Amino acid sequence: MKKNSEQPRILYSCYAGINKEGEHVIPEHVLSIILTGSQTIYLGENIYNFKAGDIRFFRKNQLSKFVKQPPPDGEFKSLSIRMDKETLHQFSVNHQLHMDKPYKGENLLLLRPNELLRKYVDSLSPYIDGSGSSNEMLTKLKVDEAVMILLETNPELKNVLFDFSDPGKIDLKTFMNRNYKFNADMSQFAYLTGRSLASFKRDFERIFNISPNRWIQKQRLKDAYILIKEKGYKVSDVYMDVGFKDLSHFSFAFKKVYGTAPTKI
Repeated sequence: MKKNSEQPRILYSCYAGINKEGEHVIPEHVLSIILTGSQTIYLGENIYNFKAGDIRFFRKNQLSKFVKQPPPDGEFKSLSIRMDKETLHQFSVNHQLHMDKPYKGENLLLLRPNELLRKYVDSLSPYIDGSGSSNEMLTKLKVDEAVMILLETNPELKNVLFDFSDPGKIDLKTFMNRNYKFNADMSQFAYLTGRSLASFKRDFERIFNISPNRWIQKQRLKDAYILIKEKGYKVSDVYMDVGFKDLSHFSFAFKKVYGTAPTKI
């Protein structure tokens, strides 16, 4: 997997034929436009449904799941503009813009369409056909333009875009109970809860009386058992939903805990 610094600042995505499901940590602010198709986003306890033409702003440092849905006999297409910390810091210095109070708004915003946003989306066509993707200077200007448009259309985002602090320490029990199904590693869980890896593990064991890895697996297997035994779900439909990447690993762990293969219950 590429490091954030190696990820393209403007990313064009295209999927045809089937729905694409996945999850990821959102490490940096993103402006994203759905060109064709639709998308469902699971963010915390919220579910968002978006359609072609929707323009969204994603706040950094979040865990999300997504389903990208192509239209019938068509393709899902989207453009994402990544606003990395280095770019935003330089923008802040150049324009003397700074956070003046903590942001209290939503972590995902559906932006109201207007002429400014529409013209900006039209100007991104070179990133769809590939002709603009190799021009680093032009790409940087387009990212700066995205920042300017966000500040013009949603001035309150100044306190998000120019907040360069690390996540503050939050309630670990609440966060983990909401997010244990995500395939984030321990260092990411630690960062998102405002802790070093060592303090995350220490706080976790003090609260749950078990190591993070063992607790997460236990919770996922318990969810899987309920879905299979009580709700009649197929094993193939369950293992990824509860947070396992591999069916054979899930089956092995399940049998070790429950004494039988998940297909036998």
